[in-house]
Amino acid sequence: MVDHTTGPLLVLAGPGTGKTTTLVESVAERIARGGDPERVLVLTFSRRAAVELRDRMALRSGAARAPQATTFHSFCYALVRAHQDSDLFVEPLRLLSGPEQDVSVREMLAGQVDLERLGLAHVRWPDELRACLTTRGFADEVRAVLARTRELGLGPQALDAFARRTGRPDWRAAAAFLAEYLDVLDLQGVIDYAELVHRAVLLARRPEVAARLAARYDAVYVDEYQDTDPAQVRLLHALAGGGRTLVAFGDPDQSIYAFRGADVNGILDFPHAFPRADGRPAPVAVLRTSRRSGAALLAATRLLTQRMPLTRLPAEKVRAHRELAPVRDGGRVEAYTYPTSGTELDNIADILRRAHLEDGVPWSEMAVLVRAGSRTIPTVRRALTAAGVPVDVDGDDVPLRHEPAVAPLLTALRAVATAEAGTCGTGPAEPQDSERDTSSEDAPSTWPDTCWLDTETALTLLTSPLASMDAADLRRLGRALRDEERAAGNPLPPPSDLLLARALAEPERLAVHDPTYARGAQRLGALLGKARERLAGGGTAEEALWDLWEGTPWPTRLERAARRGGAAGRNADRDLDAVCALFATAARAEERTGGRGALNFLEEIEAEDIAADTLTRRAVRPDAVRLMTAHRSKGLEWRLVVVAGVQEGLWPDLRRRGSLLEADRIGRDGLAEPLTPGALLAEERRLFYVAATRAGERLVVTAVKAPADDGDQPSRFLTELGVEPKDVTGRPRRPLSVAALVAELRATTVDPRVSDALREAAARRLARLAALADEDGRPLVPSAHPYRWWGMFEPTESKVPLRDRDQPVVLSGSALDQLANTCALQWFLGREVKADAPATAAQGFGNVVHVLADEVASGHTPADLSVLMERLDSVWNALAFDAPWKSEQEKDNARVALERFLKWHVMDRIGRTPVASEHDFDVTLEAGDYQVRIRGQMDRVEADGEGRAYVVDFKTGKQAPTGKEVERHPQLAVYQLAVREGAVDDVFDGVRPEPGGAELVHLRQGAAQRDGGETLPKVQAQEPLEGEWVGDLLATAAGKVLDERFTPTAGQHCAHCAFRASCSARQEGRQVVE
Repeated sequence: MVDHTTGPLLVLAGPGTGKTTTLVESVAERIARGGDPERVLVLTFSRRAAVELRDRMALRSGAARAPQATTFHSFCYALVRAHQDSDLFVEPLRLLSGPEQDVSVREMLAGQVDLERLGLAHVRWPDELRACLTTRGFADEVRAVLARTRELGLGPQALDAFARRTGRPDWRAAAAFLAEYLDVLDLQGVIDYAELVHRAVLLARRPEVAARLAARYDAVYVDEYQDTDPAQVRLLHALAGGGRTLVAFGDPDQSIYAFRGADVNGILDFPHAFPRADGRPAPVAVLRTSRRSGAALLAATRLLTQRMPLTRLPAEKVRAHRELAPVRDGGRVEAYTYPTSGTELDNIADILRRAHLEDGVPWSEMAVLVRAGSRTIPTVRRALTAAGVPVDVDGDDVPLRHEPAVAPLLTALRAVATAEAGTCGTGPAEPQDSERDTSSEDAPSTWPDTCWLDTETALTLLTSPLASMDAADLRRLGRALRDEERAAGNPLPPPSDLLLARALAEPERLAVHDPTYARGAQRLGALLGKARERLAGGGTAEEALWDLWEGTPWPTRLERAARRGGAAGRNADRDLDAVCALFATAARAEERTGGRGALNFLEEIEAEDIAADTLTRRAVRPDAVRLMTAHRSKGLEWRLVVVAGVQEGLWPDLRRRGSLLEADRIGRDGLAEPLTPGALLAEERRLFYVAATRAGERLVVTAVKAPADDGDQPSRFLTELGVEPKDVTGRPRRPLSVAALVAELRATTVDPRVSDALREAAARRLARLAALADEDGRPLVPSAHPYRWWGMFEPTESKVPLRDRDQPVVLSGSALDQLANTCALQWFLGREVKADAPATAAQGFGNVVHVLADEVASGHTPADLSVLMERLDSVWNALAFDAPWKSEQEKDNARVALERFLKWHVMDRIGRTPVASEHDFDVTLEAGDYQVRIRGQMDRVEADGEGRAYVVDFKTGKQAPTGKEVERHPQLAVYQLAVREGAVDDVFDGVRPEPGGAELVHLRQGAAQRDGGETLPKVQAQEPLEGEWVGDLLATAAGKVLDERFTPTAGQHCAHCAFRASCSARQEGRQVVE
């Protein structure tokens, strides 16, 4: 075949048979015989393959000018561009990538709804399809019809006529849509792939153009001919039909791109479609030797071809093509099944690491192939990366918006672009102007009434790499902002989340706060403001993204991590690649749309469901395992290949493609028969064959075999390789990584069940690992050194005491029970450290009700439910609820609570009259050996008929203590003790009253029927104090505070404790060294 001189020739070239080498040698031989390199055209399907062919031909031929090697689409673009009408197109046509075409089609379909409403629509979709117009699935169906129509060489009129003949109104609508779509493309000066080839065919068929092409090329070579579609075959007829020299290399058993329009019939019909000059069918040659796979591997994959249907090509040629001869022995085929997908991924990682560490296989000589890209690749990548396997994922396999590094930049850009467009954030915490109370009695706030940044977006950005704040930083800053509100005179500050969003929108307000926790928010807020100014001044999405990216320490951190290498370095490489791809996409969008704005760019990015964008490929990392779909593995090879997730229902995937508009039934000469299940199965088997034949030395096929009958089961393909699948039920004993080795050695050194000699051996190995260092002296395994281990040092103690022993211990009534009886650690973490969770909506509920009760008692607001509800409405939207229905539910509960309060307020309570509301007190007293300062606030103080002071505490919680617990309720007792010590003397005209008791009034809970029923609150009273038990309780609490004895105590209160995960009294809170 290298000696072939003239006329058509089909070369059947199986996997690893040296197809590319043969093509290069054939071209070199033609040049050596005196052929002109510039009169040789080589066509292939990927830019990577075209570059490789061009370089190899130039090197092999040694000619000053190399033959032209290009893709079909590049050739078509050059042809169309050369004949472009300069009067119609001022600028060169621009080729749409797959994602860009997807967005264009979806935008046009979405616009059909508005056009129909205005009566301006030229496309009339059938009624049963109109509800689908804005869906992504329908856009995919329409794109398939457009591509199929152009591949067959049909225009809108021809498709319309075909639809009329076949009685398909949906195809008639598609014909009208195609006409409109082509007009839009022309107006924009762009063209998609199918239209590009179609126009190139029309040009090549013009007599004058055909004559020039025939005079220009003496021979045309085609690589991967089985991947041609009907339009490309027509182009080849125009270029090299009529018995001219056309050498096609291909393999019908590797035809796997039917979903892109490729038709295996192109290669099967080649001998008769491209006859010799004398009319005889074109000859068929076969490459018979496999130089990739060892004998055992070749024998296994040959079993797959035996299940493939016979072709229309000469039988002896097909037989020779499928029964390749190996050049070496060896090769391994392994099949494994696992009970769960997690077990499968852990074992795959173990296989790869063992191959690298034990067999010396470079990472770059291994690959993991899967059937479904966007659904499977992210999960596999996470699992392999976590196991220490360096992974390289082709960016074409995952939509850009799914990249972790891209998400925060897109979120920030959307926030500033939405604000600049005049659309405020949609957070739940901002009341509308009509809902705000404008009375002069409203509490002042240091913040404006509106905020352009919603709370969810603000929190997402603050915890992203753009600000790098953690949960502790957010709590500290949120608490500081709430304290600032209270200091400004607002007794009911908004939730912390809302204040954080407002602070991010006005970062200059953060300058007065501690930079240790506010710096990230202040810097990010300034960047958001800069990006807003950029867009307001007419800047592009690319420029705004650069402002956001370049102004943070994030790029520097990624650069340093990438230089250090390791797992963190690999992640940094991936993030940097993704960010570069984002900037390239933004630049291309600006060129294409001419500055339609950042929001339009974001809509395009969000709408892109198609991952493949061959116009922006990046270089392959040389030190990583390739992770990709089986489709993308075509033409590649590795020493070790793992074909993962070979599940029945997924591989083979026998669902019919395009079942709604049935693009595959459109034909040139009538209705085409849809692909049968058998044809779909054959294509899926060919895809599995392609994946399996990528391996040169070792092939591993894995699947999940769930114990339940209705769980995942292995594919039928798993048993077609001639090896019995092995059931693996467990995970590897430990990950084959340095971190796992260190963990096992450490565990051995402290395991009392092993011998002293084994513990000493483990310690020596740890010491050797700890001593390893790189050329700069940095430790290679820092985790092996004891100074990095948890629990090796004694607990630290602060040099500054928590409280000064020479001063009274300050306590509050509400905290006394928690400190003395419930859990001292919970008190310390929540009250002293202030590490409790941010204020919840339930706490906001209680604050609102308490404020309204105070206004009624103090006379500022009349005891009228309608007035109270107006006041409630004025502040209700400041409470953040998880969902609107929850807000409505709680507002109803607040109404009921206020009704109960009003009835209780006006009822006769045995001569008691209110004398103070929200009464602050601060008294110091003796409690055992300690001076204790009690301060707090009494919700309500009343005087009874005997002149005694009676304290009322309103509760809005859902739980009430038992009657016995109320008898010794610490908070009520402290209030009575404070009364005894003069806490209310000022409201009793300077006379010290006797304590007459205290009570809890539960506004969320109705009274028993005998006490008035549900319309009254539940009341629990405490009699006047007897004995010294309260003083003893205060002494116990003071002693714990001064001695700093905050021991955790387990109990029912643990169920609602915010510190369970860090509490040594709980199983989940114990340290790893315990």
